[in-house]
Amino acid sequence: MGRMELIKKTHACVRLEHEGRVLVIDPGAFSEQDAAAGADALLVTHEHPDHFDAAKLSAALEANPATELWTLRSVAEQLSAAFPGRVHTVGHGDAFEAAGFDIEVHGELHAVIHPDIPRITNIGFFVDGTVFHPGDALTVPDRPVETLLLPVMAPWSKLSEVVDYVREVAPQRAYDVHDALLTDLATPVYEGQIGALGGTDHHRVKPGTRLTV
Repeated sequence: MGRMELIKKTHACVRLEHEGRVLVIDPGAFSEQDAAAGADALLVTHEHPDHFDAAKLSAALEANPATELWTLRSVAEQLSAAFPGRVHTVGHGDAFEAAGFDIEVHGELHAVIHPDIPRITNIGFFVDGTVFHPGDALTVPDRPVETLLLPVMAPWSKLSEVVDYVREVAPQRAYDVHDALLTDLATPVYEGQIGALGGTDHHRVKPGTRLTV
């Protein structure tokens, strides 16, 4: 399969395009209003609103009767009645095709925010054996990763964990996601430390940037 085009959207959302087909991952509340527009397939890693916006997903599903959604049970239960047969529940170890993209599911639980907060489910998506989006977890797939979508800043992580995650996955390149809360003041610190210590080609890209992966 040829290379894909990746379009960075705000926060955790990305669009992947190949041969006229569009796959959108995690169009959440922080993402652009049209983040899911035109999608042929939708993937959602978990139920937190910065990853899951029911209105954006519903609009995309209503606009194109052929569009389908793959996600975990907690999200699927909120949309399956409105879109029967088009919302699919998946979990760790599953593999499927979505609008011509080959998807593998890795991971089961959201990262620990605090010991007093119960952990929810979270799944990561490996697209075409090339791009891995872990959602809100530091999941390490059981095979090499070319492009890691790196959750760079979150209430559940610290910089040393992000660096160690990049080292463990050892991707060819890492592009930041989950970055809406990262201020301009902090950006050079994160870029410098991850770039110097992570051991891979690391980039922070602005929303709207188009990359070949």
